[in-house]
Amino acid sequence: MPHVPPTLDADAVRTWSSLALTALGRAREDIDAINVYPVADGDTGTNLYLTAEAAAQAVEDAFAVDPPSLADAVRAYAHGALIGARGNSGTILAQLLRGMAEVLAAGPVAGQGDAQTAGQAGGGAGAGTGEAGRRLADALARAAESAYEAVAHPVEGTMLTVATAAARAAGTAGEGAVAVAWSAYDAARTALEKTPGQLGVLGRAGVVDAGGCGVVAVLGALWQALSGRDLDPEPVRGPAVPVQPDPCEQDAGADGPGYEVLFLLEAQDEPVELLRERLDALGDSLVVVGGEGLWNVHVHVDDPGAAVEAGIEAGRPYRIRITHFADQRRAALPERVQRAVVAVVPGEGLAGLCAEAGATCVLARPGEPPAPAELLDAIRRAHAREVVLLPNDAELRHTAAGAAERARAEGVRVAVIPTRSAVQGLAALAVHDPDGSFDEDVVTMTSAAGATRYGELAVAERQSFTSAGICQAGDVLGLIDGDVALIGDELTATAEAVLARMLGSGGELVTLVLGPEVPEALADRLEAYVRERHLAVDTVVYQGGRHSAPLLIGVE
Repeated sequence: MPHVPPTLDADAVRTWSSLALTALGRAREDIDAINVYPVADGDTGTNLYLTAEAAAQAVEDAFAVDPPSLADAVRAYAHGALIGARGNSGTILAQLLRGMAEVLAAGPVAGQGDAQTAGQAGGGAGAGTGEAGRRLADALARAAESAYEAVAHPVEGTMLTVATAAARAAGTAGEGAVAVAWSAYDAARTALEKTPGQLGVLGRAGVVDAGGCGVVAVLGALWQALSGRDLDPEPVRGPAVPVQPDPCEQDAGADGPGYEVLFLLEAQDEPVELLRERLDALGDSLVVVGGEGLWNVHVHVDDPGAAVEAGIEAGRPYRIRITHFADQRRAALPERVQRAVVAVVPGEGLAGLCAEAGATCVLARPGEPPAPAELLDAIRRAHAREVVLLPNDAELRHTAAGAAERARAEGVRVAVIPTRSAVQGLAALAVHDPDGSFDEDVVTMTSAAGATRYGELAVAERQSFTSAGICQAGDVLGLIDGDVALIGDELTATAEAVLARMLGSGGELVTLVLGPEVPEALADRLEAYVRERHLAVDTVVYQGGRHSAPLLIGVE
């Protein structure tokens, strides 16, 4: 970490800019992957990073000759972001920094030298007295306000919402800039988690707002710079692979205007107001940031020439960038592979195991079976001409069939192998041959799954009638091929009894998948049992991870 200053001064701004750039660089690809609004063009993380890079360089340039004042440092930070802003998110970030600069550069932050002790919320040494904290809170409030002003049609569930939540929390925080920064960061994280419920496109994609992730990263860096403490990277919530636009909607203009236009503009305030009106009538996602004769203009339109002409009438546009969304999407879209496997897996450990084998995974949580739309989304994410679908649960066969039918309507060849347990899915995946013919591969995988008997241990939640008799709450149930075969009162003995019955009809390989709370000693006991009683049988053990059953058993 760079040198951490103890006060809210120019050195703090320098450290903040450096840490923000590092945080956005670390999260860049993950943020790109969840970019679905306003356009699913997969570049929000990159745009935020490039904007922060230009801003940080401007701060470094300000330090090149003589140490700058706080006012000079924050102005440089905001100006660098304005000059280098990329995309919708980068332009809004530039305005957020400009809003902060308006307040922080207005005069000295009083009481800088009187460091104070902050409590748990922010922790460590403070960054000045209450006056410094109030000034920072005012700066964050002005940042959110100015960002809303810059966007022609603000939408909730975006980085604007996250920034506003941060500003509100900062206004009610304790004294000291450290406490204010922490409150803003913590509130931004909470607001980010709520964005899928505020903006439908995020909820449908199962992601948080990409631009909001950038706001959280920048505020986290601010707290680090003022507190001198490290911060664990905030995970980006979203799918493991980039969210791609619907394959049926790849043409320009399918979801809105076909072009993104950005340019810097030298103009006075009055012509810029007229420019806003003209561009607002031409398209959407209009953001105009800046002031004092220099502006950064961003808009999505179908007629980029008209947008540039409007800029010429308002002043002198330069650094003009025009992006055709259809070309950008095609460039970002990975080449379609010939064949892929999509597997439903009951456990994070199994998901990792199957992903390493090349499968696209859908995690099934207890009591929350995936819907057809989730399986269809996984088929789309696999981005293959041919897909083998492993439901790994007898209850999901109709769900899988429905998803497969919809995928076939989109031109994907799909075969559903009726795997009834994750261990059958593992057996099928082990013989998968992506280079062979599709039909032969399906037959081979189906045969391997069908030749695998499956068992499971579960704990009864209540008294119930089963095929093995009446069980009580807390009893250990031993299931074989989906039916309760025996009821026990202890995990290890029941597991051994189930395994003995399954091996009674022969077998060459035993697969054990342990749940998250099952001791390793259970696997050791079962492996020893197999070695002593069935010399020709091999055993493999996997960790099922969170959401998996206490024990899955496969016998091939």
